[in-house]
Amino acid sequence: MGSETLRSRYVMAGGVKTHYAEVGENGPVVIALHGGGAGSSGAAGAGPLMQAFPSDYRVLAPDAVGGFGLTDPSAPSPYGLQSRVDHLEDFVDALCLDRFALLGNSQGAWVAARYAMLHPEKVEKLVLIGTATISSAMGIPELHSPGMAALRGYDGTREGMRKLLDSLIVAKHKITDELIDLRYDTACRPGVMDAFRAGTKANRLLQTDPILRLQFDMTTALPALAKVIPTILMWGENDEFALPEVGRKLEKLLPEVPFHWIAKAGHQVQTDQPQQTADVIVKFLRS
Repeated sequence: MGSETLRSRYVMAGGVKTHYAEVGENGPVVIALHGGGAGSSGAAGAGPLMQAFPSDYRVLAPDAVGGFGLTDPSAPSPYGLQSRVDHLEDFVDALCLDRFALLGNSQGAWVAARYAMLHPEKVEKLVLIGTATISSAMGIPELHSPGMAALRGYDGTREGMRKLLDSLIVAKHKITDELIDLRYDTACRPGVMDAFRAGTKANRLLQTDPILRLQFDMTTALPALAKVIPTILMWGENDEFALPEVGRKLEKLLPEVPFHWIAKAGHQVQTDQPQQTADVIVKFLRS
């Protein structure tokens, strides 16, 4: 398995200066999509997983619009998660990517699945990780959880960021000063939190507006998609954000999707257990 340093890259995607992290060279392409908490980014959400991938894969982790990472925070995201899908379309086009595997954690899982529904000819395989967003899109009521309270209670301080990460990651030694600073420094960039709050408001509208919710809903589309595009779902047994009981309900609704329950892992399975997560994903990709 590889242990490369993440490379920092920029590309103009649909007129938006877009940052992404990258490892690997010219092998099969995997795009990893991060979740939706304050300070989240491709590197913060998928860095350890990317470094655990074999070096013969090229893994890309873009920072989404909506106040994430080093992507231009002034880029509009009027439709929340759907705007992230639109941005992903532009990112794929900007890098001239034809076929790739797509994985996403939390909100990023919804973005990945939605993109695959719109562009099934581009997505070879789909990996979804710990996602209350998809559960909600499948009609499962959102449960209040300690992790959700920590996410919504982020107060803009470095200690607040540590508390947020503490709710997402079980292996406390993985919550390093480097990771805290990466997310905190991102969240402190001018305009980022304004963009984040606007994106959060747009997400609520996407999920509650009677017309827009038709785009958010996946009750019919996701089970149908899984019959066409091979899909797996991974969930941390100790997830304090997207509770395991929610995952168990989702598992029953997706009979075509093998579930992998990961011990000693929270909401960011890929941070708690990067090597195990990479091993499961690579085995799936090569099958």
